[in-house]
Amino acid sequence: MTDENGPVAQRDARRVLPGMAAIAVWMFVLCVIGLVGVTTHKLPLVVVILCAAFAAAGQGLLRLQRWGWALALAAVFLSALYGMWVVVKLHQAGESVMVGLNLVFFLYLVRPEVRARLR
Repeated sequence: MTDENGPVAQRDARRVLPGMAAIAVWMFVLCVIGLVGVTTHKLPLVVVILCAAFAAAGQGLLRLQRWGWALALAAVFLSALYGMWVVVKLHQAGESVMVGLNLVFFLYLVRPEVRARLR
């Protein structure tokens, strides 16, 4: 199928999926949460490095870069692992919502449709 701008399928193949955009926003939210924690002295200064990684992952994912996808995949997986540790060791059941959300994002990122959109 074509329109005035060319084949629709070809144009849609280079667009960010809504789930990818949501995960990028999640990466930016995690970055802001970390920075607020550092500025209020509730988190150590080392967290700034993680915040930079979250921001880079979100930006790379929005640009449909394969490195952004890999960084976002690692970020949501490690965030889920950290959340599981908090639930098990520190007995904070509220963290299980974040664990579930991160695992859903991980499973979404490994879908073939998502990987097909990357350069």
